[in-house]
Amino acid sequence: MTEKHRILLLEAIHPVARDALVAEGFDVELLDASLSEDELCDRVRSVHAIGIRSKTQITERVLRSADDLLVVGAFCIGTNQVDLATATHRGVPVFNAPFSNTRSVAELVIAEVVMLSRQLGDRVREMHGGRWRKAAKGAREVRGKTLGVVGYGHIGRQVGVLAEAMGMRVVFHDILTQLPMGNNEPVGTLDELLERSDFVTLHVPATAQTHMMIGREQLARMRPGAALLNLSRGTVVDIPALADAIRSEHLSGASVDVYPEEPHKNVSDEFHTELQDVPNVILTPHIGGSTLEAQENIGREVALSLTKYLKAGATTGSVNFPHCELPWVADTHRVVNIHQNVPGVLRDLNRIVSDADANVQAQILATNPEIGYLIMDLDEEVSAQVCERMTHVETTIRARALS
Repeated sequence: MTEKHRILLLEAIHPVARDALVAEGFDVELLDASLSEDELCDRVRSVHAIGIRSKTQITERVLRSADDLLVVGAFCIGTNQVDLATATHRGVPVFNAPFSNTRSVAELVIAEVVMLSRQLGDRVREMHGGRWRKAAKGAREVRGKTLGVVGYGHIGRQVGVLAEAMGMRVVFHDILTQLPMGNNEPVGTLDELLERSDFVTLHVPATAQTHMMIGREQLARMRPGAALLNLSRGTVVDIPALADAIRSEHLSGASVDVYPEEPHKNVSDEFHTELQDVPNVILTPHIGGSTLEAQENIGREVALSLTKYLKAGATTGSVNFPHCELPWVADTHRVVNIHQNVPGVLRDLNRIVSDADANVQAQILATNPEIGYLIMDLDEEVSAQVCERMTHVETTIRARALS
């Protein structure tokens, strides 16, 4: 039953998520910090759902320690901090919030484009140090300049729209064909974008393809005096190479919000990067989506996904499961089954229902190359019996009776 589901939320997830889950009858614990792998392995043994942000690592070891874990909620955009393959094989869907902080990140990009163009970071530091340095040298308007957007997804498109409203020209590159917004112009290659842009902003996920995609060769291709912004993932840019490109004055500056290695806590006095003390470099502590509006929206979005999965078995929006959702009909009894995607599974599961003298009132099955996900509503109160028998089917990964 719902009241027995225990949920652990880490990393100071917005309290609106806790409140929404408590209102649904769940037992919720909210912690401010992330946990180490050893701590996680101990804590997940007793929870049915866990909510994380970007710092908590849900590794294979953590997942194998969590026999009762039913679902993971990533209260952020990225899910590279979760071992998705292991989660899938253990029947644990992972949900994220791909849209809720889009505007927050896009606004910060535009703000930092202006800051870089006016060298505001350096001027602010000088004034705080008691130094008055009034000069127009190197300070420029952004109107009429070209912004290159690498990765034209939800955030990239928003950035393009806002930049165009500022009077900038926008070019973009994506590995997928994307519909341009406004007068944004697609370009065929990353090299072409780098060569044409006064500012280059990165909005790509952390994958093998994007790992160190901006290295010394790519930085050398950028226009002299251009600036680079990275608010995507810390593994996308060669940080030492970027520092060298700015010190040599090939590039005029950079804005970096993400790093290859970041502190595990939100407050730390022991952070180091090669970009510290490099001129016209804006360094921020992974706050691209850290606005009150974004965190509240994310809290609501992921809490709703967790609730719908735990209560109704809905997987719509999962990043590693087939998307499957079935409206609940009164006076029916629901069973969900996660199984290996091999021929004959549905036949075997329906036979169990028939042997229990029940009829299937409604069912829906969705598959991906690894697994199949089935939601089944029965007309008789035999869901617990059917679920127990399903667990003995060789292909079953996990089965749950929801009523």
